[in-house]
Amino acid sequence: MVREAEAAAPMECCGLLLGSGDSISAILPARNVHETSETAFLIDPAVLVQAQRTARAGDADIVGYYHSHPNGRTGPSPCDRAQALPDDRIWAIIANGDVRFWKAVADQDNNGLVAFMPVTKA
Repeated sequence: MVREAEAAAPMECCGLLLGSGDSISAILPARNVHETSETAFLIDPAVLVQAQRTARAGDADIVGYYHSHPNGRTGPSPCDRAQALPDDRIWAIIANGDVRFWKAVADQDNNGLVAFMPVTKA
C-alpha cells in the first residue's frame, strides 16, 4: 500500500481490503475515479462490484477500504467521515510511508454518525 501511495502522489490511491472478519489477507487496488482525486477518493465501481461477486462466490470478503493522504495526515479526514458508513469496516490510511488502521463505527454520542476507532496491527 505504501508503494502504491507513493506512486499515486499527489493523487490519492485507493482500494479494497479483503479477508475475513477483522483479518486482512489481501488488498485489491482500484482506480480512484473521484473528480478531485488530490483530496478525495472514490473506488472504481467496476472493481467494487467484481469484489462483491467474488465474495458471494465464497472467496475473501470485503473487510474494508484503503486510501492515501498525500497531505501527510494519517487520521481520517472530514471527507472520510462524510463518506463512511458505521458498518465496522476497516479503513487503512497511508501517509508519509506509514499505514494506520481505523474502524468505522456508530458514534452513540452523535446520533449514530460515523466515528473512527483506531485499530492496532496484530
